Amino acid sequence: MKSKMFTGLALLAVMSVNVHAEDKKVGTGPNPFSDCGIGAALFQNNKVLAVTSNIIWDIGTTAVTSATASPETCNGKTVTAAKFILESYDNLSEEAARGQGEHLVALLNIMEVNSTRHMEVISGIRSEMSLNLASTEFNSADKKAKSIAFYNALVAAI
Repeated sequence: MKSKMFTGLALLAVMSVNVHAEDKKVGTGPNPFSDCGIGAALFQNNKVLAVTSNIIWDIGTTAVTSATASPETCNGKTVTAAKFILESYDNLSEEAARGQGEHLVALLNIMEVNSTRHMEVISGIRSEMSLNLASTEFNSADKKAKSIAFYNALVAAI
């Protein structure tokens, strides 16, 4: 009984992917490993590093999911935001600690967060990042890892 149910669910999953795939010609969408996910955000100009980062991060699961479910998000505002975080992490972390700053506002504008929600989202980022800062592992991490944590805090707060 369980195997029939599992087979049915697997078939349903394959059919749903096929329905989505019929919308576009093969090869016209983004490359999930180089154009999507956190790897594409951090290494926009280096596809090898983007692929490597996506695989190290979660075996490329997030990138493939983004490319399949919402290809419009690949190389979109999320990628721009992640790149912005990597480039201005020091400013963003300082401003997040203070609860305000021009880099934070720019980041929220990139993510198209309504200005009425800015303080709420900043508060969420502050809360998450304060938990990270309490971790020895986080404090010894490199800038890329800290940028990823900041990005995750941003997405969770939105």
